Amino acid sequence: MTPVIEAKGLTKIYRMGEEQVHALRGVSFSVEKQEFIAIMGPSGSGKSTLLHIIGCLDRPTSGQLLIDNQDVQRATDNQLAEIRNRKVGFVFQTFNLLPKATALENVELPMIYAGVRRKERRERAAAVLERVGLADRMNHRPNEMSGGQRQRVAIARAIVNEPAFILADEPTGALDTKTGTQILDLFEELNAEGNTIILITHDPNIAARAKRVIHLLDGLMVSDTARNGVVS
Repeated sequence: MTPVIEAKGLTKIYRMGEEQVHALRGVSFSVEKQEFIAIMGPSGSGKSTLLHIIGCLDRPTSGQLLIDNQDVQRATDNQLAEIRNRKVGFVFQTFNLLPKATALENVELPMIYAGVRRKERRERAAAVLERVGLADRMNHRPNEMSGGQRQRVAIARAIVNEPAFILADEPTGALDTKTGTQILDLFEELNAEGNTIILITHDPNIAARAKRVIHLLDGLMVSDTARNGVVS
């Protein structure tokens, strides 16, 4: 089976004046379909840089990244935008919802970019909002919902295009402990239904909910551990 993601020797060097900052130093790993992986590490470990690269928001300085066997390094900016829209479902700590749009309209947004017709957009958006427990909140705007409900809208938006993988960046960071646990429960349910999930976190308790943990430190991958043993 072809991996959903294959990273080979990824490096990222930022220039700050005359200095070079090595954010990633040759990171390699692969992600199979239906995996639930946490990428963790302290601030400055490189996890945010890795998130931007595997989410096609940035390009590596060197190395190779394949998403569904497509070489991202060779992609044009327009092709990268298409990969982001069709292959990656983003869930952010701060939700990133349009404040004046309803839950239904927020979830429809990726399908507008994908060229899905209005009737199908409405039907699919309504179905995924029902799936995440928001059947009664479809016409509410973000300021009319709790933090947990807003994150559920963001998750619905992430899965509506049936992406190759969901990329969740500290998805419980803005939530209280109880609500955060409910969101992690939802991710586990989605994974059990066949969704591939990559969760970025600095919290080992959150990372423990995943089936595999990749640990970064100073731009290096220092461990890659599955629940049933060490991967590498």
